[in-house]
Amino acid sequence: MIDNRQIIQKGESRKTLDRSMLLTILALAWPTMLEQLMQTAVQYIDTAMVGTLGTQATAAVGSTGTVNWLIGSTISAVGVGFLSYIAKAYGAGDQAAARRAAAQAVFVTCILGIFFTILTVSLSGMVPVWMQVEPGIRGMASQYFLILYLPMLPRTASIIFGTVLRAAGDTKSPMKIGVLVNLINVTLNFLMIYPVRRIDLFSWQFTMWGAGLGVIGAAIASAIAFTVGGICITCVLWRHRSISPKGQSFVPDMKILAPCMRVARPNMLQRFGTCLGYVAFAAMINSLGEVSTAAHTIANTVESAFYIPGYGMQTAAATLAGNAYGARDERRMKSLAAMFIPLEIVLMIGSGASLFLAAPWLMRLFSGQEAVIALGATVLRMVAVSEPFYGFSIIIEGLMLGVGKTKEPFVYNIIGMWLVRIAGTYFCTQVFGLGLVSAWACMISHNLLLFGLYVICYKRGVWNPLRRENATILGKEKRK
Repeated sequence: MIDNRQIIQKGESRKTLDRSMLLTILALAWPTMLEQLMQTAVQYIDTAMVGTLGTQATAAVGSTGTVNWLIGSTISAVGVGFLSYIAKAYGAGDQAAARRAAAQAVFVTCILGIFFTILTVSLSGMVPVWMQVEPGIRGMASQYFLILYLPMLPRTASIIFGTVLRAAGDTKSPMKIGVLVNLINVTLNFLMIYPVRRIDLFSWQFTMWGAGLGVIGAAIASAIAFTVGGICITCVLWRHRSISPKGQSFVPDMKILAPCMRVARPNMLQRFGTCLGYVAFAAMINSLGEVSTAAHTIANTVESAFYIPGYGMQTAAATLAGNAYGARDERRMKSLAAMFIPLEIVLMIGSGASLFLAAPWLMRLFSGQEAVIALGATVLRMVAVSEPFYGFSIIIEGLMLGVGKTKEPFVYNIIGMWLVRIAGTYFCTQVFGLGLVSAWACMISHNLLLFGLYVICYKRGVWNPLRRENATILGKEKRK
């Protein structure tokens, strides 16, 4: 585990501070990047495995994806509240407060896990209807959704406890558990989806057992993997030498929960509003026809892998900004921004360049239709050019999440999503009859608007609460 306090000693030189800070940033970021890379790789493999069962199976699995994203985002938003609180406590050297917050995270996990289990199980028959799934596959989609959400308690534990560990500077434990979960998922998919079959491996032939459960097998595999992951991360948190909640009170403590929820609420509303925007955006693109829908779906999947460096750095930015805020160290806060921003932009330039060059090849991995490949490659190359700008937004938002400033990101993202992406796409596709390229142009305009708003936020110092607090203290001293 990284001890973030080791780099805030006042006697350090600027050069030593920068070197220590860079090493800490990389140590915090790379496990998160690897974890996200593994998740994306498994998403690719899952899509390919289920895709072999036919279009109905793929549609049944993908039809409730938006609901899955909405529930996961709600839980993640709660985790952001604990991340901010625990990171500040660590920065202030108050490990006891961090442990008390971890105990409150256990309490909240139990409440949310039980609530979402009851909610999803009771609504499993209705969700495919609400998502306008074709009647012929609603039963399959409903069964898949039900099985997937039975282990909602361990899934909630994986999200929130993973955030608690990252806030304490431990990004390796969630990474290791994430890798284990993904390996279990892929292995069980291989065994549960397909029937008994003959396999040729080089010159060796053998019979491979298989349950032959199809889509239901995919759901069971994921449910088992989620359960194992939740149990493992709970054990890691319980035995952790610095953030373990063992021995703490699990009775609700509003002195901790109130500030955590104050940070979480705007982030929750942001994710909810953004999710609804994605639904509206996808619905308008679906109206453009099969080629556009296929190109959009595949391009979206491909693009997600190229944001991994950005979001890995965002996790490190949130943790270290919270540490600096807890230590009331404005100099270190400024140094963090000065180091994170160019590092993030360089990473996203490399990521964008790779996406631009590899776009046609990546599209061919998922489709053999030339029209789909050409259209998908075009929109991917468009968005690749905007990635460095979006990277800046990701980092500033991460710094703000770490210090508990979630209202501004909520406002920025909702304005960008609904006034630029959704309204723009509506006029382009539904009014003027333009195609997928225009819809992605609106999406890119959304990203560029976020860049502009976060630049203003950064220049004015809105992202840094210590600037205003120190100015207020200085003003009072002058008046004395």
